[in-house]
Amino acid sequence: MGTQARRRHTSPLAHRHRVITAEAAVTAAGTGVPAMVQYETRYYTQRLDHFNAALASYCTFQQRYLVNATYWGGKTSPIFVYAGNEGNVELFTNNTGFMWELAPQFRAMLVFIEHRYYGHSVPFGSEEAAFRTRARRVLAAWMRMKYPHVVIGAVASSAPILSFYGLADPYAFNDIISNDFKSESQNCHNVLMNSWKELDKALSNDAGRAKLNSTFKMCRASSVDAIPNLLDTAIVYSAMTDYPTESGFLTPLPAYPVKAICRAIDHPTSGKDTFSRINDALMVYYNYTGHADCLGDAEENDPYGMYDGWDWQACTEMILMSYGIGNGSVLPPEPFNFTDLLAGCRASTGLPPRPYWIPTEFGGFDIAHVLKRTASNIVFFNGLRDPWSSGGVLKSISKSIIALVEPKGSHHVDLRFSSKEDPDWLKQVRVKETRIIAHWLRQYYKDEAMGHK
Repeated sequence: MGTQARRRHTSPLAHRHRVITAEAAVTAAGTGVPAMVQYETRYYTQRLDHFNAALASYCTFQQRYLVNATYWGGKTSPIFVYAGNEGNVELFTNNTGFMWELAPQFRAMLVFIEHRYYGHSVPFGSEEAAFRTRARRVLAAWMRMKYPHVVIGAVASSAPILSFYGLADPYAFNDIISNDFKSESQNCHNVLMNSWKELDKALSNDAGRAKLNSTFKMCRASSVDAIPNLLDTAIVYSAMTDYPTESGFLTPLPAYPVKAICRAIDHPTSGKDTFSRINDALMVYYNYTGHADCLGDAEENDPYGMYDGWDWQACTEMILMSYGIGNGSVLPPEPFNFTDLLAGCRASTGLPPRPYWIPTEFGGFDIAHVLKRTASNIVFFNGLRDPWSSGGVLKSISKSIIALVEPKGSHHVDLRFSSKEDPDWLKQVRVKETRIIAHWLRQYYKDEAMGHK
């Protein structure tokens, strides 16, 4: 089996894009957290499955949630709820600055709920036992659609609610990544595109491996076999988190990391051959602060508790269309085969995948017609440099279902803490979201007052 075959499989459980940097493993979720981020940790005795009548579904587990009531104005004031992502809830609590900055203005309580199967919210006391049952992920938009009597409105940032089979182009996710790099530099794009064959060839013989060892400083516990995965991850996540300011979300990165990577490739400092250019590019992603002594030692480290839960979800109910890679990409080509994808998932989990469950349960086909008739008070933000925008709602559907689309935006950029270096377009996005939230609340209080007359 060749290097490329080992690197990529049709099943999401192949752990694609699962490398975490040494810096991230050390800093975990605590890099540069503002002083205002203070919370109380609580646990709720949660039923295992609210949508299943089987006896086992009545088992319970302790679900973690974090609360800040510093600015709360009491029972007549709003509660801003963050529906947890696929990871330790503290990571997202520490990085969702938009909520923290809005809380004083709206006298809001903040609640961050950890997603089941992640962090400390694991049923049955262990991940191995927990993953024998089903996983269910709920985005803000779905909460508003399903529980409009509880949720006044939802800001669904970078929510790929259309990234399912029959709704999204399976190649679009990786096409956006490739176009991000091409927009910065055609040479950078071409170097990355052509590097895969050179890496595979070098890894197949002793002379080539020796060349890689002399170029890339690998950690003692790792080897040059990790280079393709390291490069793959750097490309994908730098495109996804192509923020206009420095960040420490998944790993410390400079502002506009795609541009920084292309600058390293176009103007290398360690040599002009392909491997030297790739090494300089990896240093941007894995060693921006200069604290990492080597590459690859944290390849399977999971400081945010993401991997096992997401691997399971991505092969059972959240089977997203993000696996096809066409020719001419900055990633190695990989034809999309839906049948092989499902077969690989079933072989990995032992359960039949449910690729159509999400569109059936929440709607997806003809989403404009569905949402116009059944939903209201949802903001869909998508940055077009974010590959997940390939499955996002990009056009407003009604006066209260609004799409905010920013060509220069990236993943969840609107939810990050504000900075004096923020570009005007980002400031305007947050102003629009704030005004929409204020409108929802005014309308709610007006309706409540009329209802009590």
